[in-house]
Amino acid sequence: MKKTEGTVCGESPERRDLQRKRRTGEAGIAAKMQNREGGPCGECAEPEKKGMVTGVKKLEKQAWFLWLTKYWFLFPIAGFLLLEGGVFLYFGEKSYIAVHDNMDLFLAQFQMLKNTDSFWKHGVDVPFLGGISRDNLPSELSLYSVLYMIFPTFTAYVLGLLLKVIIAIVSFRLLAKELYPEKYMCYRPLIYMTGFIYGILNVFPAFGFAFASMPLAAYLLIKIYRRPSKGFYLLLFLYPLVSYFSYMGLFLLGYAAAAVIWLSIRDKKPAWSLLAGLLVLAAGYVVCEYRLFAQMLLGGEETIRSSIVNVDLSAGEALREIFTVWKDGIFHADGVHTKIVLPLCVAYFTGNNAYYIWKRQPRRIFHDRFNFVMLFLVFNSVIYGLYDCGPVRRFVETLVPPLEGWQFNRTVFFNPFLWYCALFLILIRIYDMGVIQMWAANVVMCAAVLVVILSPGRYNDLYYTCYYRAYEYFHQTEVDELSYEQFYARDLFERIKEEIDYEGEWSLAYGLHPAILEYNGIATLDGYLGFYAQQYKDAFRRIIAPALERVEATRIYYDEWGARAYLYSGTDLSIVRATKSIQATDRNIYIDTQSIKDLGGKYIFSRIELANAEEAGLSPAGSYTSEDGSYTIYLYMVK
Repeated sequence: MKKTEGTVCGESPERRDLQRKRRTGEAGIAAKMQNREGGPCGECAEPEKKGMVTGVKKLEKQAWFLWLTKYWFLFPIAGFLLLEGGVFLYFGEKSYIAVHDNMDLFLAQFQMLKNTDSFWKHGVDVPFLGGISRDNLPSELSLYSVLYMIFPTFTAYVLGLLLKVIIAIVSFRLLAKELYPEKYMCYRPLIYMTGFIYGILNVFPAFGFAFASMPLAAYLLIKIYRRPSKGFYLLLFLYPLVSYFSYMGLFLLGYAAAAVIWLSIRDKKPAWSLLAGLLVLAAGYVVCEYRLFAQMLLGGEETIRSSIVNVDLSAGEALREIFTVWKDGIFHADGVHTKIVLPLCVAYFTGNNAYYIWKRQPRRIFHDRFNFVMLFLVFNSVIYGLYDCGPVRRFVETLVPPLEGWQFNRTVFFNPFLWYCALFLILIRIYDMGVIQMWAANVVMCAAVLVVILSPGRYNDLYYTCYYRAYEYFHQTEVDELSYEQFYARDLFERIKEEIDYEGEWSLAYGLHPAILEYNGIATLDGYLGFYAQQYKDAFRRIIAPALERVEATRIYYDEWGARAYLYSGTDLSIVRATKSIQATDRNIYIDTQSIKDLGGKYIFSRIELANAEEAGLSPAGSYTSEDGSYTIYLYMVK
C-alpha cells in the first residue's frame, strides 16, 4: 500500500531530513512517529482522498501538532489526578464519601484493626458482633491494607483512589503493548486513555485495586504462555497483593483454566507454561489470603452463609435480569457505559458483522477480537442471571459444595473492563482510517471519560464532594448529607467516652450504623459482616425479635440474609441514614433487653430520643450533640 507523505503516523519519503532533525532534537516526536510501520496514516490506513483539506496536511508537518497528537492524553490524565488529589486535600475530612459498603463496612474495619493493633496478629478477636476473629477481616498481605497500616484512614482511602487510576493505566499499557507491539506508539494515546477511563470508574472502593489490575493479570498470563520466565512467574505469584480472591480471584482462575484447555486443543499440545502459571497464581492467592482459606477450609463453624436464601427467578425473570445487568451493570461494578460505550458497541457490532456477511466473509466473524469481547460480556451476564435460577444454582452448589452461599455470579465484575476493551478495539480501528478520524476517536474517548466523571454514581466521591460543597457555597446553606468528618464524629464520641469512663463495654447502635461506634473504638454487639457464625446470628435475633415480629419485610431481610445485625425499627423499614435529619415515625424501640444482658451489652447509642425507654428496660444516661449540630446522640444504659 502506498504510504501517505507527511502524515502523523506514516513513513515520509523525507527520511534523511527527518533523521537530521532527530539528531538535532528539532523534531524528535515527528521522527519517532514517522519512522515506524503502520498507524492511522501509514500502512494501516487508506491513502488520503483528493478532497482532504489541505490545512490538515499542513498541520501534519507541524512539530507542535505532532507533539500534541502524541502526548495530548497526558493533559486529561494529569488534570484529573491533580483535581481529585487537590479536592480531597483541600476539603480533607469535610469531603463527602460513599457510605454503602464503604464507610459502614470496610473503613470501619480498617480503623478497628488500627485501633486494636491487629493487622498482623493471630488468635485474637476484633470488638464487633460480640467479638469476631481477626481472620474474618481483610488480609494484611494486600497493598490496599498496607495503606491503612501506614496512613490515617481518610488519607489511606484517598491514596487508594489515586493509586487505583495509576494501577489501571500501567496495567492496560502493559497488556496493550503486548498485544499490539508494532502499533503501540500509534495507539498509545488510546491505550493510556482506556487505562485511565477504566481506572476512574466508580467501582467498589475496597476492591478498586482488584478491578484496576485485571489487565495486569491478563498481561502476566499471556507473557507466561508466550515466553515463560521465572520473573513473570514470580510477578504472577505476587499478583494477589492487588487482587481479592472471593471477588475476582476465583473467577480469574476459572477463566485461566478454560484458557489452558482451549489453547491445548488449538495448539494440539498441552499449554504447560500456562497451566504452571495457573497453579502459581492459585498458590499466590492461598498465601496472600491465608486467613480466608483457613476459615473456609479448616473452620468447622457453621456460618450465616448456610442460612442465606437466594431469590429463585422464573425463566422469563432470569432473561430480564440477564439483559438488565448486561445493559446497566450492578452498583458494585457500575461501568457507566450505557450513554456512549454501549450504543457505540452495539452499532459497531451490527454494522461490522453485517459487512462481513455482505462481503461473503462469515469466517471473519469468528476471528474478530471485538466479537469475542462482546460474547464474553454476554456470557458473564448469563452467568449472573443463571445464579438466580434455583435449579441451576443448587446443581452447582451440589457439584462444588464450597460454593454454597458463595455468589459465583460475580463474573459480572469483569464486565466494566470488557466494555472499555470493546471501546478500545473500535477506536483503534477508527485510528487506522486517517488523521481526521483519529481525532474523532480521541473526541469519543474524551466524551466517554466525561460521562464517568460527571455521572453521580454511588461511589463517585469526587462528584459529590464538589457538588455538595458548591451547593453550600452558592446557596449559603448546608446540605443534609453527612461529610466523612460528620459521619464518624470522632470528637463527639471521644467526649462521650470520657464522660462515661468507657472501658470497652459492649454496646449497640440505634438509628446509626454500628460502624460509627466501631470506628471510634466502641465495642459493639451489632455490626455488618457477610461471614460470621450462624450461632451468633441466632443469638442476636433474640434481641431484635420484637421488631422483626412487627415488620415482615425486616424479618425476611434478617432471616434470609443477616449480614447486617442491626437494631431495627418496629415500624419503619429503615431508620439508619447518613443524613443530619433523622426520619422515624415511631420513637419506641422494640428489643429484648434480657437478651442484650445475656450477650454482655451495657449501652445503646441512639440518634432517636426514645419514648419507651423505661418500658424497654433502659435508663437514660445523657444526650450529646456534636459541635456543628450535625447530630445528637442519646445514650441509654441497659438496666
